Amino acid sequence: MSPVLADVLQVSALIAALALVHRPLGDYMARVYSSTRHLRVERWIYRCVGADPDAEMRWPAYLRSVLAFSAVSVLFLYLLQRVQDKLPLSLGFKPIDPDQAFNTAASFVSNTNWQSYSGESAMSHVTQTAGLAVQNFVSAAVGMAVAIALVRGFTRARTGELGNFWADMVRGTVRILLPVSALAAVVLVATGAIQNFAGFHEVHTLSGATQDIPGGAVASQEAIKDLGTNGGGFFNANSSHPFENPNGFSNLLEIFLLLVIPFSLPRTFGTMVGSAKQGYAIVAAMGAIWFAGVVAVTVTEFQHPGTAAQLAGGAMEGKEQRFGEGASSLFSVSTTMTSTGSVNSFHDSFSGLSGGVLLLGMMLGEIAPGGVGSGLYGMLVMAVVAVFVSGLMVGRTPEYLGKKIGPREIKLAACYILITPALVLGGTGLAMALPDGKEAMTNIGAHGFSEVLYAYTSGSNNNGSAFAGFGADTPFFNTTIGLCMLLGRFLPMVFVLALASSLAKQTPVPVTAGTLRTEKPLFTGMLVGAILIITGLTFFPALALGPLAEGLA
Repeated sequence: MSPVLADVLQVSALIAALALVHRPLGDYMARVYSSTRHLRVERWIYRCVGADPDAEMRWPAYLRSVLAFSAVSVLFLYLLQRVQDKLPLSLGFKPIDPDQAFNTAASFVSNTNWQSYSGESAMSHVTQTAGLAVQNFVSAAVGMAVAIALVRGFTRARTGELGNFWADMVRGTVRILLPVSALAAVVLVATGAIQNFAGFHEVHTLSGATQDIPGGAVASQEAIKDLGTNGGGFFNANSSHPFENPNGFSNLLEIFLLLVIPFSLPRTFGTMVGSAKQGYAIVAAMGAIWFAGVVAVTVTEFQHPGTAAQLAGGAMEGKEQRFGEGASSLFSVSTTMTSTGSVNSFHDSFSGLSGGVLLLGMMLGEIAPGGVGSGLYGMLVMAVVAVFVSGLMVGRTPEYLGKKIGPREIKLAACYILITPALVLGGTGLAMALPDGKEAMTNIGAHGFSEVLYAYTSGSNNNGSAFAGFGADTPFFNTTIGLCMLLGRFLPMVFVLALASSLAKQTPVPVTAGTLRTEKPLFTGMLVGAILIITGLTFFPALALGPLAEGLA
């Protein structure tokens, strides 16, 4: 079978699997967040944190709960890293340096999982499992909770109440993320991923040398790092490591886990607002952008000359032979468009134009399909903007799902959109203006600039992947990227929850002959166009200095 045909079949199988679970998983998540019943284990958790799961919250209270829980999580994870040498299963590792401990705590709590360290040579088993893996669950659940709060803004009327954060977060963890990741971990173990608490094993290489390789609870962390669009791998090589991603089947499974919840949440949205077609319009916009990215990167990588292209069929530098160009391209687009950051190849070795597509996927706001929860609320904010622009074009008051989009709503949406560009471009400009930034570049010219731009784009968009040649483990980058991760995660939530409250307070307006039909393909096209235009106007100059200049050279 030719490599091209194999890659086409692989993408087709992935799309079929996602389509198969879209409806049942989406409806199940809608039932989870709409239920009034609490499981016994959930009641125990509520008692431990002192929360009343039945108390409705207005958006300031919901936001305070998000921020308080996240602040405590940052502090706990920071302290755990600083004292890991005094805890069991330390493997002899020293405490993590303060700046790197802050960066890692900010990274995992913000669902970014940017790693400026080598996990297998720095983090103990307790830090990996009780710290990093736990945050993989709860940080993903926080994003889902905020997305559901925004959906409730569309479904409720004449009230500012958006539900209960503690109930939403606990249910997302217990009823969705835990069972699915447990099943995925079992399958990963069956494919060859490891799962143990072993120490270092001395092995002999083919060249006759020796190498120490650690064990660890890898499969369980691998499952939730992909399912929760987290991305932090047990090993520094991430999903290119055979202990994390042994073969082609495990690779396809991990891509499926990256996409399954973000692509199913639009169904949850459609079910909760009472119109499945509204969910189909959103998922169609997500799917169109994602598929275009897959095609662009795959074609570019197959056509790139690379090293010994006549033997490899394309550019194989930085890619695993067991995956090839097609599976590596599919993984790279899926991980950069889902706020994940997990990698099975090194993006630094991709061609200039391919790197530009991966950057653009993050710059879009990671909404195609985006992170768990964050992708849905990001896409709904863009839908609000698209409705507003459409209303101006036809001279009518913009309405979306029976809610008027007025000055307050569009101001909140605009603030949401402007946060990430300010962090990305401001951080990149600061780094390039100071010696610390230029010293971390391992390449000169356009590619070196792309490394810095990619780092701040990844951190500010809560992705976590990196151009591997970039030396980010310095106090300057650990601190500035750490701040970008926290601000890029929690500032947008302020405007999302405020927007949800503004919508929930309205009285729904009836549908008339002049109402824009937002479930039609025309609106889907307008939504995609609005996303591309807004992103293009914002980031094109930076892309022109980096990946476009490199690709066209």
